[in-house]
Amino acid sequence: MELYRKVRLALREGMSERAAALHFGISRASVKKMMSFSVPPGYQRTTAIKRPKPDAFTGFIDQWAQEDLSQNRKQRHTAKRIFERLRDEHGFNGGYTTVKNYVREHARRSREMFVPLAHAPGHAQADFGEAMVVIGGPSRRCTHRLPGNG
Repeated sequence: MELYRKVRLALREGMSERAAALHFGISRASVKKMMSFSVPPGYQRTTAIKRPKPDAFTGFIDQWAQEDLSQNRKQRHTAKRIFERLRDEHGFNGGYTTVKNYVREHARRSREMFVPLAHAPGHAQADFGEAMVVIGGPSRRCTHRLPGNG
């Protein structure tokens, strides 16, 4: 990131792309990319990952994972157990690592995600609660402001 900033500053101050490439020890194509993006774009995969061996068996893995959701946590399938079942019951001839990687990726995709709630200093937050209460006779709906941060 530091190199990225230095190259962009040097070119803005009048250095040519060729001179910048020579000075910083990078290719001219890299200098051109640095000038076309304000922040490094990072790596982006162009095609989907091809997994010829496990692709035929992903249905079984997904089914077992779905069934495991109703099981006690300690009774669920591990990647090793899934590999053994695929090998013994379905004739899978791939490697354990292939199965382990698929199981890990499947778990990551299906995990519930939460975004933390954060407020800049000076911004208030208030939560309101609502409940039906009975005080001396009829029931009434009450709202209550709960203290928040801010």
